[in-house]
Order: sequence, then C-alpha cells, then structure tokens
Amino acid sequence: MNARTNKLVSLAALGLTAGLALTACGGSGDTGANGGSDAGGATAAQASGTLAGAGASSAQSAQDAWTQNFAALNPDAQVTYDPVGSGAGREQFLGGGVKFAGSDAALTEEEVAQSAQTCQGGSAFDVPVYISPIAVVYNLEGVEDLQLSPATIAGIFAGTITTWNDPAIAADNPDATLPATAIIPVHRSDDSGTTENFTQYLTETAGDVWTHGEVETWPIEGGQSGDGTSGLVSVVEGADGTIGYADASKAGNLGIAKVKVGDEFVTYSPEAAAKAVELSPRAEGRGENDIVVELDRTIDDPEAYPIVLVSYMVLCDTYEDQATADLVKAYADYVVSPEGQQAAGEAAGNAPLSEALSSDAQASIAQISAKG
Repeated sequence: MNARTNKLVSLAALGLTAGLALTACGGSGDTGANGGSDAGGATAAQASGTLAGAGASSAQSAQDAWTQNFAALNPDAQVTYDPVGSGAGREQFLGGGVKFAGSDAALTEEEVAQSAQTCQGGSAFDVPVYISPIAVVYNLEGVEDLQLSPATIAGIFAGTITTWNDPAIAADNPDATLPATAIIPVHRSDDSGTTENFTQYLTETAGDVWTHGEVETWPIEGGQSGDGTSGLVSVVEGADGTIGYADASKAGNLGIAKVKVGDEFVTYSPEAAAKAVELSPRAEGRGENDIVVELDRTIDDPEAYPIVLVSYMVLCDTYEDQATADLVKAYADYVVSPEGQQAAGEAAGNAPLSEALSSDAQASIAQISAKG
C-alpha cells in the first residue's frame, strides 16, 4: 500500500469525568431517555442483537473488555471483534462483512468515498476510542536500560545500523556496555496501522535516514516479521538481539527503549502518549462527524511521548435497519463513555479519552440512523 495522505491521530488528554453517564442501550439518536443515558446515568433500555467488528490487533485487550462488559450490561446483546489488523478490518467493513472496524489509521478520502455502498448511500466516519504509546521493544541480553534517538531508530529499521555496539547506539548510551550482537529488526507482516504510525514517526523525525515514507505495509523485503501485535512480540521474544515496535500494552517482559524527545530520553507512558496527542490540532477537511487530527511527531516537550497511536472505530452514518443502527450506536457510545474508557484502561493500560473528546465522539455517534 502506498503512503497515505492523511496523518492519523486524534485529539485526547487524560482524565475521566464521573458526571458523564454510561450509555448501554439503543435509541433514536438523542442522549436523553430515548438515546441511552442522560446526565444522571439512567438507562432507558437494554440493547439486543448480534454485532460483528474486526480490525486493529493493538486494541485487542481493550476490545475484549468492551465486548465482555457490554454483554454483562446487555444480556440480550452479543458483540464480537476479530483482531485481524487495521487494513483487513477496514477491508471487511467496506466489503460489508462487519458492521464496524477498528483501525490505527483513519479512513482515507478514497475509503470514505467507497463507503457509500456499504453505508446505504451515506458515509463512513471515524471516532477515536483508544490512545496508546507504541513501544520500541527489544530483547538484548545484558542491556536493561536502552536509549535511542530518532535517527538511530530509523537506521536500525532501515538496515543501515546492524550491530548493537554500532557507534550511533553507543552515542545514545554512553554508560552502557553494548555487545557486538547482530541486530534483528522485526516488523509487522500484515497491513498495520501501527506500522503506519511508526513509519510516520520515522519519516517526520529522521526522514534523511528513513527514506521509505509513511506506509501501512512494511516496505523493505526480507527480515523477520510477525502477524499482528502478538505475532511481532512473539518473534522479538524468540531471539537475542531482536527489536520491534508494538502497542505498549502487549510488550510483556520485553525491554522498552527510552526515546529521545528534544534533549531528553523519555520513557513511554499512557500519560506521555496522551500529552503528545493533546498538543496536536484536529485535521481539517474531514466530514462533520469525522474526528481525526494530525499529530506533530517532532514535538520537543519531554512530558510527551511522540510514538503514539490512536485506534479509531470506523462506523457508518446509515445502517440498513433500525435494529442494527440502535445496536451499533449503543456499543460505540459505551466504548467512548468514561465507563468504557476506564474499563479499557484497566485491561490495557492505555490513556482514556478526555471528557471533551468523549463528548464529541458521542455527538458523532448520535447521528447514526437507519435507511429510509
């Protein structure tokens, strides 16, 4: 896949607000008694039916929490999510195979245009649901505190830095004893929004070293790879000298490199990821309900971690019948609610949407309707 034209991250900041209420029911689009929950949290009706989604593997832990909690709140409803990767999820959604997609990259203009057939003559749109740092994970015996600058990371994944005692890595780690072990870069084998976010970071911070652009499909032939987030992590775990990139919630016991931001090396955290997103403006030229912003990967605030992804829920504004529209609205509204965001944070360690962004997402979801 070619480099995508839209830079894909949404506005967010940390914070939960107890005053917003859980929405766990279908409705006609308002947020009062007929639309799910009002400011006091009263539930008007329970959702029912079955709903299938597919997409980003990065948010799998969060989706597991959302689907399980939603089913507990709505015993007559069942939501399933297949973590096949962002690209495959969007393809299934646009082909009519699932009713929503999860994607670490927002829809392109071409995909929005293509969605008219799937969306009953309407249009698909994105709402942010999951904010998380992308960790640079590694497995290197004897090295527990690795620091890497953007140019060094770019050189490693471009294949120009090939041993762990390379002068560039040594310069980033003056106090470390680095072995002559060969570096084994590991990338995603599937079309991946995580790859797109990661290569966007490399392009914007070290474009003279990383010359392959911002891409969803890994552009360098050969090398080690893994299918999905768990597949990549498994490959990195399997050999000494490996390094890869993955949603931080899936890093497990692997080492995680500190990344240079300005003059400091920054440790990843949900708070630092949220800070990076908070500092970014909303993208222009998107649809009225489409919540996407461009992330400045070159920020120099040491409180921010710039290798961050936002996973979106891709939805139709028009579904084929009222029952489907109601169930999609109920589930999506729960996901972006403070309760849904808290559940994801407890399961995956990601940063929750801010109160303002949660409210904006709920307003977009409320516009979903049935054909005719």
